[in-house]
Amino acid sequence: MTVLEAIRGRRSIRKYSPKAIEKEKMAVIYDVLRLAPSAKNIQPWHYIVVDDDELLAELVVACNSQKFIATAPLVIVGCADEKLAYDRMGGYMSSFAIDLSIGFDHLTLAAYELGLGTCWIGSFKEKEVKSLLNIPDNLRVVALTPVGYPAGTPPTKPRKEWSEISSHNKFGE
Repeated sequence: MTVLEAIRGRRSIRKYSPKAIEKEKMAVIYDVLRLAPSAKNIQPWHYIVVDDDELLAELVVACNSQKFIATAPLVIVGCADEKLAYDRMGGYMSSFAIDLSIGFDHLTLAAYELGLGTCWIGSFKEKEVKSLLNIPDNLRVVALTPVGYPAGTPPTKPRKEWSEISSHNKFGE
């Protein structure tokens, strides 16, 4: 499978089979997260792999009752240190969310290649997730994703045409 095939084929999975994920596949997932680039190579992230059934059930509540989350064998919680990250991204912001997002993008594509599904979770209560998983104050929870074998393949969703989302040389041209 090529990267382009993974980009074109990946879907957000909201139904998972109970099949366990092989250790070899999880090693690949961990490696792609570790190898992701970050601004100035600071690597301000920390990932928490949650596979305890009770914690997964509590994550459902912290993620605004998205029940499908607990049907996956595990959830990866992506955290980043806002103050450790490069602080002049664009001249005005920290790179922490971008750095973590690059890692999660690597994760979603590699998981698809491995036959696994993911679903980027952005709807969550950060304070509840932090409390539940003992995440220290200096880290921000950026995103979560369940990881597991899909129980079905959702249809392709429509995408805007390039002309609707781009300009050439200057905005609006």
